[in-house]
Amino acid sequence: MENLKLQTDNAIQISKSQHEVFEGIVDPAKMSNYFIANSTGRMEEGAELIWHFPEMDVDVSVRVGKIEQDKYVSFYWGEKDRELLVEISLEPFRDATVVKVSEKEMENDEAGIAWLKGNTEGWANFLACLKAYLEYGINLRKGAFEWRFQ
Repeated sequence: MENLKLQTDNAIQISKSQHEVFEGIVDPAKMSNYFIANSTGRMEEGAELIWHFPEMDVDVSVRVGKIEQDKYVSFYWGEKDRELLVEISLEPFRDATVVKVSEKEMENDEAGIAWLKGNTEGWANFLACLKAYLEYGINLRKGAFEWRFQ
């Protein structure tokens, strides 16, 4: 049997237009209400950004790939020698938008399986927080991870 590569795939429906969801993903002022504390800039093709995550008190380098207005966002993040590709696609569904997130790829070994578990959980949390913020103005991450610093 071939040692297949691992990737995480997650999706959710958000009751907002593709444009509103797209802006929620690329605008750092909006992202800071559900995902990151801050960014060094807006997500635009070719941009190299730093995202600060307060829950882990860590800065992450992000290299923005392809952007299609209101439809698609891709970026690379991780270690310099091991960047992972994240793809976010937005598809219309009735009066809503289906957001699909895919991150790839890792080896199908013990470390890869641990990554798959953690990042599947992480992207599910991202989508739930994005939905709560865009639909209801709620920041689910605020105060959610303080226990990690004790």
